[in-house]
Amino acid sequence: MFGYVIVNEPELKIKEYRKYKGVYCGLCQTLKRKYGPLGQLCLNNDMTFAALLLMGLYEDEEAGTERDYRCRLHPTKKGRIYENPCVEYAADMTIFLSYYLARDHWTDDRNPAALAQMKLLRRSVGKLSRIYPRQFKAVRNYVRRLDRAEKSGEMDLDALAGLTGTMFGELLNWKDDIWAEMLRGVGFYLGKFIYLMDAYEDLEKDIRKKRFNPLIERSRQDGFEARVFDMLDLMMADCARCFEQLPITSDIEILRNILYAGVWSKYMNVRNERNKSEEVKDESL
Repeated sequence: MFGYVIVNEPELKIKEYRKYKGVYCGLCQTLKRKYGPLGQLCLNNDMTFAALLLMGLYEDEEAGTERDYRCRLHPTKKGRIYENPCVEYAADMTIFLSYYLARDHWTDDRNPAALAQMKLLRRSVGKLSRIYPRQFKAVRNYVRRLDRAEKSGEMDLDALAGLTGTMFGELLNWKDDIWAEMLRGVGFYLGKFIYLMDAYEDLEKDIRKKRFNPLIERSRQDGFEARVFDMLDLMMADCARCFEQLPITSDIEILRNILYAGVWSKYMNVRNERNKSEEVKDESL
């Protein structure tokens, strides 16, 4: 589920990329401080976007700190990292999502590593559920409803994607204030995009392992690739429409880079790899 909300690095200015990396590394260090090395393993680009979005929206209210930092993985490079309440919130939501993602992997594949991660995160999730009862309820209900829908063979793609959208929208809605509905809108359409992209990327693997995927039957119909692109394009157009209503000026070009270009990077990679596979099959006939 993670890894789709990323930047298109070549189209960013150097200072913009440094800011993005500073928030990404700030999220990494916040996860380490609050949850230890396991927290760092949960780091993802999707929640970096959430931190940047909230920083841009609440910049006058949630000032934090900036400091120089030298990462152990890149000891020769010194960069600036950002630590503030928005990054703290993104770190907490990262733990929620990581716990339920691990649970999903355990349910699907009986992956021992996923079970171990669940057990290690359970106490932290319990504490966070008392701090963020609304967000916790949204994630828990999402997992339960999606599980029931998949077990019943639900094929309504809009309804399935909407479950992810509703959950992600509630996570972006940090303070439930005057910006709540707009943030829910950004999260709703971005979450739908994430669900569809995840199904699209996992399609061949799910066919091979005989797992549920609402795109399997659709993939056997003519014009499948064009329909998937049209659905993704519509979701991101609606997401951008909601985003542009927010009064954000700080880091606006980074956020636009993510929503207008970065989210398409994984789609293009998956589609190109699929096209190459089809070409190889054709040549072998």
